[in-house]
Amino acid sequence: MLPRTTLTTIRLRNLPDWQQDLAITASSVAIGVLLLMIGWSPLFEASLAPPPWLHPVLFGCICIVELFRRRAPVTALTIGFALLAADSVFGASMAVLIVFADLLYAATLYGPRQLSRDMVPITSAITIASVGVMMVLTPNVRTAVVTGLAVLPFLVIPMWWATNLRQHKEIASAERTSASQLRRISELGQRAAVAAERAKMARDLHDVIAGHLSAIAIQSEAVLSLGNASPQASRSVLTSVRENSVHALEEMRAMIRLLRADGSGKDETLAPAGLSELSALVESARATGMDIEVHSDIDESVTLPAAVNLTAYRIAQEALTNATKHAPQARARVEIRLLDGSLTVEVVNDLPAASASGNGTGIGLLNMRERANAVGGSLAAGPSEAGWLVRAVLPIMQARS
Repeated sequence: MLPRTTLTTIRLRNLPDWQQDLAITASSVAIGVLLLMIGWSPLFEASLAPPPWLHPVLFGCICIVELFRRRAPVTALTIGFALLAADSVFGASMAVLIVFADLLYAATLYGPRQLSRDMVPITSAITIASVGVMMVLTPNVRTAVVTGLAVLPFLVIPMWWATNLRQHKEIASAERTSASQLRRISELGQRAAVAAERAKMARDLHDVIAGHLSAIAIQSEAVLSLGNASPQASRSVLTSVRENSVHALEEMRAMIRLLRADGSGKDETLAPAGLSELSALVESARATGMDIEVHSDIDESVTLPAAVNLTAYRIAQEALTNATKHAPQARARVEIRLLDGSLTVEVVNDLPAASASGNGTGIGLLNMRERANAVGGSLAAGPSEAGWLVRAVLPIMQARS
């Protein structure tokens, strides 16, 4: 259970600023009245005899000034110092000195930062001035010095205390700002991660849909153009259409299961596509009427990193899909080589005259380049002497590390 004084402090801090200032001023009035009643005024015998009402009036004035200790700390301190100086001429009173100490505290805590930094020389000047005034007004120099030293804690302690509180508040504010910035950076990082994951999903969906469905559309058009002229050729094309449809559905199901997985239980998704399925991809493209030649250095003894294997397959798939769309029934060549720790994938096809000026700025080319960059590789695509060339270089050692 918290002590009663702590509970009172917590309740006071929960009040609005003006109510806190009003409560502090009321406390000063109560303490000051008590000190005036017991005769703690003046603190020393001055050469000038004050009228009986002077100290109470000056005390009332400085209490009114104390009401503005937070809203106008610099002005309140200036007026308070003038009232303290006037009170000191007639011997000074403890009540006025206590209220002035609070004004000094408030100016250090709530005033401008520069004023807080200059409070040490200001307090020193006030102390020296007070001792000088008392030495002039008091016949006994020893009494003046002792009184000045007795007054010194009323000036130094409030300033020291307020300076420490202000430093703690500034440190806490800086930590809150830093925490807010870190939270903002974390939110931006999460948004970037979500955007990157969405881009990856869009890439995968494009590869699945554009690859298989484009092949289905082209093969279906080929069947329609054949009519009843070649039943065997029509059956072969329809078989390829069915295989593309089944593969597309399988990959879509695998992707949906992956997106719906919560990380618990067994992973039931299908293994990602790779170069081992390149032959099926080539056969599907040949079913559209293309003449495709394949040269590959990859056999069962070569183990590729999963990311590179999938990337090479997707690039070959997208390149052949574009070839069947833009250069149907043309010749194409697929080359896959291992050279100097990198896997090179090249797909080149005849470039029809109508497409000679094509610049290949579609989303398929963008997806291929993003996939190559994701594994630390590079991709180039454009017209060449042999036709339209897509060439990807995928580092293997970097992917393994």
